Amino acid sequence: MSSSRPDRRSVLKAAALGVATTLPLPGCRDSARAERPSQEGAPVMSQSSEPRLPVLFIGHGSPMNAIEDNTWTHAFRALASQLPKPRAILAISAHWFLPGTFVTGNERPRTIHDFGGFPRALYEMQYPAPGSVELAQRVVKLLGPSRASVQTDWGLDHGTWTVLHHLRPDADVPVVQLSIDARLAPSEHLALGRALAGLRDEGVLIMGSGNVTHNLRHAFTSMRAGNLATPPWAERFDQDVARALEQHDGAFLARVIETEAGQLSHPSIDHFLPLLYAAGAARDNDAVRFPITGFDLASLSMRSVLLG
Repeated sequence: MSSSRPDRRSVLKAAALGVATTLPLPGCRDSARAERPSQEGAPVMSQSSEPRLPVLFIGHGSPMNAIEDNTWTHAFRALASQLPKPRAILAISAHWFLPGTFVTGNERPRTIHDFGGFPRALYEMQYPAPGSVELAQRVVKLLGPSRASVQTDWGLDHGTWTVLHHLRPDADVPVVQLSIDARLAPSEHLALGRALAGLRDEGVLIMGSGNVTHNLRHAFTSMRAGNLATPPWAERFDQDVARALEQHDGAFLARVIETEAGQLSHPSIDHFLPLLYAAGAARDNDAVRFPITGFDLASLSMRSVLLG
């Protein structure tokens, strides 16, 4: 699919001109590590007879990962075979970040192309998964109607559909997206994740989508300079987060963004917060795996986490 790939100069130009709604990253060629995939074929989950579903956080990276054939897309497809088929998916994407907690209530959520400066093939992509009004209403009930509400003016943004294109390529599972309230403290996002944990026993895959480190200024500067060395602050933050996840240390995860490495890793907190929903929905006895690790463009962590 390399013929659809824009050159890096054109993407940088688009970003510099402010074309993108969220600053895009071009495709990647850095190293990633994927665990050996297990056999697929798990049955559709039911509320009563099936085991609890795991929780997933995925580092989504560039929108171009939807159409490129690269290290990360190979890893996404390997990850897909490690996941059972859920009844539905609740996605928490870094790109629905606004004042308020909302849930998509569309029966047919639209595919949102919330970026600029990319090839036509990316804008022509559709992810026609159905929605689930039932799940949207269930999420509101769990979070409380005074805090959350159903909306139909959003859909599935690229933090959701570019990875589900690889995880569920047939778009055969209903998908509901939950917004991230920009007004809340990290600990409050963690608490919302805890409130949603029961969905795992109802056949729902809770999926956070962001990046463990996300400093686009550094990433683009490194790309221009041809410097792919990962800076110490990105390595440190990535490892600190991984250790806290292994120890189920939610309190540390809620405050780590305040450290020097945290500030450098996240000039804006939006790509970190989906991880807190995943961590909140995990149980203390859940196994913790990192099916994908590595850095793109020097400092962008592509770490994914599977809990349970």
